[in-house]
Amino acid sequence: MSPRKNPTPNFYAGVPLDRVDQRRADAAYIESLVSDPACVIVPVWRAMHLVAAEAEAVWLRRAEAGHLVELARESVFLGLRGETAYLAVDLSHLEAPEQDPVLASHGSFQDLRAVGPVMNRRDSAILAYARGLAYWHARHGFCGVCGSATISEKAGHQRRCSNPDCGAVHFPRTDPAVIMLVHDGGDRCLLGRQPIWPPGMHSTLAGFVEPGESLEEAVAREIYEEVALPVAVEDVVYHSSQPWPFPSSIMLGFYARSDFAEPVPAEDEIESAAWFTRAELRTSPEDETFKLPRRDSIARRLIEDWLAEG
Repeated sequence: MSPRKNPTPNFYAGVPLDRVDQRRADAAYIESLVSDPACVIVPVWRAMHLVAAEAEAVWLRRAEAGHLVELARESVFLGLRGETAYLAVDLSHLEAPEQDPVLASHGSFQDLRAVGPVMNRRDSAILAYARGLAYWHARHGFCGVCGSATISEKAGHQRRCSNPDCGAVHFPRTDPAVIMLVHDGGDRCLLGRQPIWPPGMHSTLAGFVEPGESLEEAVAREIYEEVALPVAVEDVVYHSSQPWPFPSSIMLGFYARSDFAEPVPAEDEIESAAWFTRAELRTSPEDETFKLPRRDSIARRLIEDWLAEG
């Protein structure tokens, strides 16, 4: 397989914001941006987002929703879109956000995984970015070194231990995971399924990168662990990557060639695995007997790009 030729970003990539990372430590500058009445408020509630009908992201202006900043458990400066600042506010501590008249009048909180595939891609990328940071803040309120409380710094892009004898700095965590479409160099690729997936859904193999291994080594290891097919690292080709904040991964997509052989699924991970031809996948019934992975996933992108090459 050749590297991907289609430059279109994967879902949730391509955030249309200038992150202004070089000025995050300038508290006065950041405050001037987020206190502007035109500042866009991006509410996050228990990993969900405010969405209007037709899967439209809701952007609130500080002029009408400034009280949400005061209510927020955590606020994070996301960046600038032109001259307009975007500020994520985590309202997860509220039991009934729909009781707030501003929120209730604009939409309802929905899971990005449900609406992302049909939402404007640039909007969904901003929401995914906000979701990832809110998730990290919610789980890093205490120092992993000494156990003391941490405080948010640099406009919400790092946390520091409040213990002066420690002072450890913590940064948003992203877990690298490899995801790969195994093919035989011809007209067949391998898909598997896990028992927890929706009925009929088949997808590519995937797994987390372990300490001390390259991405190519992780691909080869995961394939052998999951279906007992050997892959040489030189037969692993990079495709693209995708931020996947469900909850905190970066998916690193690859193609991997393996000789055609019967897969042996790992019983503790894979329910079944089999080779499929391009013709079979092109005529997928997309029902509970057989369906491809969700349209916003890099797994689907790997399969569709492979189909387009044959």
